[in-house]
Amino acid sequence: MPNTSTLFCFGLGYTAIELSKSFIERGWSVRGTCRSEEKCRKLAHLGIKAWVLDDEIPLLNPSEALEGTTHLLSSVPPDSMTDLIIEKYSSNILNISEHLHWVGYLSSTSVYGDTGGNLVDEKSDCFPTTTRGKNRSIAENSWLKLWKKHNVPVHVFRLAGIYGPGRNALEVVKKGKAKRIIKKGQVFNRIHVDDIVKVLIASINQINPGSIYNVCDDLAAPPQDIILLACKLLNITPPPETPFNEAKISNIIRSFYSENRRVSNSLIKNELGVKLSHPEYRSGLKSIFKNSVF
Repeated sequence: MPNTSTLFCFGLGYTAIELSKSFIERGWSVRGTCRSEEKCRKLAHLGIKAWVLDDEIPLLNPSEALEGTTHLLSSVPPDSMTDLIIEKYSSNILNISEHLHWVGYLSSTSVYGDTGGNLVDEKSDCFPTTTRGKNRSIAENSWLKLWKKHNVPVHVFRLAGIYGPGRNALEVVKKGKAKRIIKKGQVFNRIHVDDIVKVLIASINQINPGSIYNVCDDLAAPPQDIILLACKLLNITPPPETPFNEAKISNIIRSFYSENRRVSNSLIKNELGVKLSHPEYRSGLKSIFKNSVF
């Protein structure tokens, strides 16, 4: 990857910042958007030039911000049935499309809906049942239209539940917020943030516009198992098991339990040649514990 490359991230959140750090180490110029002036100042210390953008504050002078961009990433979630970036800034993206080598959109495996625990891959039909999944599906199609209609080199990444340093079951347990909710047969798919970065870099090195990739580890697992391991690592007595129908949880958390699926990651391995650093949650959580102070 040449050091003349410039990455622009719409939405400098948890994953995009980790990707940005990796690219800065490679000599890239990195810019993007975040939601506050305070975060802009923090990002400047990392070498990232950032502008404020949220639902109420538009990006000032987007043409100037995007000038020179060779690679573009959007991790901004859709607002209702509208993708903010496509709605407000697709014309600006098209204006620089001649110089864009790669565009990535971070989506979610929620687009698949509920399969009763059965396996899905990128060729599976999408039948999202939650509002979150439906909005993600609409946003995906909006981004892919840039490829189909205008040859913008868009790639879609359907991410499983993201975890990593500062964002994991160890933190939940430490804060006393952990629950062991039992729902028979329920599993969730996960991915360590370091492995997301690996996948994105692999895609940039093997550009294939219009592609969709599932980004998850090898082992969909019951959520209570992750809490149990975190408690063991921290030497904390685990919370009692609570049947799902008795659990006091938010509607958002309840909606996650309304869908059950296993997601195949074969494509990122076979097409992109990715070897996961953390192929299952035990490896990832133990690594975070080893390298953190609790």
